[in-house]
Amino acid sequence: MESDGRPAGKRIVVTGATGNVGTSVVRALAGDPRVASVLALARRRPALEIAGVRWDTVDLSRPDSEDRLSGLLRGADAVVHLAWRFQPTHDPVVTWRSNVLGSVRVFRAVAHSGVPALVHASSVGAYSPGPKDEPGVDEEWPTHGWPDAAYCREKAYLERVLDTFELRHPQIRIVRMRPGFLFKETAASEQRRIFAGRYVPGSLLRPDLLPFVPDLPGLRFQALHTADAAEAYRLAALNDVRGPFNLAADPVVDAGTLAELLGSRVVRVPRALVRTALAAAWRTHAVPASPHLFDAVLRLPVLDCGRARDVLGWQPSRSSQEALSAFLRGVRRGRGEDTAPLAGRSVG
Repeated sequence: MESDGRPAGKRIVVTGATGNVGTSVVRALAGDPRVASVLALARRRPALEIAGVRWDTVDLSRPDSEDRLSGLLRGADAVVHLAWRFQPTHDPVVTWRSNVLGSVRVFRAVAHSGVPALVHASSVGAYSPGPKDEPGVDEEWPTHGWPDAAYCREKAYLERVLDTFELRHPQIRIVRMRPGFLFKETAASEQRRIFAGRYVPGSLLRPDLLPFVPDLPGLRFQALHTADAAEAYRLAALNDVRGPFNLAADPVVDAGTLAELLGSRVVRVPRALVRTALAAAWRTHAVPASPHLFDAVLRLPVLDCGRARDVLGWQPSRSSQEALSAFLRGVRRGRGEDTAPLAGRSVG
């Protein structure tokens, strides 16, 4: 018996457990009767308490973290690797050390500790530019990213690292999750800070203050509620599946979808005009979201999620509009959770 009274079962380790996806994944895993314990790792220990979850700290950007990580992973049945830093976009060396070198340390620790399964958080951002029309691209579409955007470059690089890792460690079951944009109400404050900055009021997303939604060429993307993504991670961690899985909900989001959610209207706007304004704001540190990521978003392909349905047995329970509505509601209310990344804050 485990110390919390649970019967013996799977022991799962989750990195990046205090973020948008991590908090949902640890809850999904802890609620599964096949899971005996969840070890949730993050750079900073949260105040959040979840039954069946034990917290510990590790900073993957540190070269000396690998030995500690190997010890923490010993005896685990699966590792779900979610740890990721989106900022600072002005200093990509910092994100490279955390995201790329930190991930490589996780992969090596998985092999060194004899963990039989690794579930890695890749992204739609790992894909090369592709078609915006449905049914979308499957998991065989090239994963070279958009090289000008650090986020895409890092996600694509790790796809190549895992290609080699799989060849060297065929005994490890490796799953790569490639979701679209993930939203939930309690992650809204974090996402506002990441993309719009700390001081942009959530109250600005009132319909009466948004006279129109810009209809940009290429503005067509997929969204998913984080809880639905967490369910896919749970299935991948506990079942004998391998390979990549696209994750997204219907419908595909465009300017018309956003205008409907915001009670606004659509106005065609030149892409160059928006990019020039964003680039100027980014260069002056007025907003943290880089124009390079803007370029990437307009080139992301639409995903075909048939493999997740047929192999993983996964279906989203919420639409993309419901996911976006949760985000908008959370921004307006300053919603968050008791973790450093998700701390709630109302501005304005």
